[in-house]
Amino acid sequence: MKVYIGPYKNWIGPYQIADWLQKIGVSEDQCHKIGDSLNKTWLRKFCEWVDSKKKMKIKVKLHNYDTWSMDSTLSHIILPMLKQLKDTQHGSPYTDDEDVPEGMGLRSTEAPPRDEEWQTDENWFKRWDWIMNEMIWTFEQISSDENGTDQYFDHSECTEDSEDNYDWRKSKVKVDQEGLNKHNERIKNGCRLFGKYYQALWD
Repeated sequence: MKVYIGPYKNWIGPYQIADWLQKIGVSEDQCHKIGDSLNKTWLRKFCEWVDSKKKMKIKVKLHNYDTWSMDSTLSHIILPMLKQLKDTQHGSPYTDDEDVPEGMGLRSTEAPPRDEEWQTDENWFKRWDWIMNEMIWTFEQISSDENGTDQYFDHSECTEDSEDNYDWRKSKVKVDQEGLNKHNERIKNGCRLFGKYYQALWD
């Protein structure tokens, strides 16, 4: 797979052009007034025409093996993007209480009354951080060859002969099925959270 995605288009209109005058000492208020005046001229239409000609460059080349295990392939792209978003985000979206554990001081019902102006509670950002961490953990597991499940298998009673002549029904491998189930359920929930908040993944 080869992917090239260029930067998003930047809108440059009358107000943005007027703001450039601040570099030569024109005040912000004066620039805004100039922007108001320019916005009523032909310049607005010209800026819209220029913007319509700009295209975001996107090139994606796929190979057959990219879809042999598509979930794993995509996880190698999703994981670093989630980590970067967490490091650079400037806000948090609305999240449902049901998506964070109860009793950890994350839910809105476990916080003081909401801020009347912004309609947010003290746990607003904590909930999103917890959800982001769960998504990151999930894609770390999916992108790993071991998938983090080795810890639930005990091979201590296996011999070289039993490994060479492997038969699951006669295997001496001990499995922590409860731990394995919880691990897989956590991955499943992380994927669910990623799908639910997919359109909230922006900075």
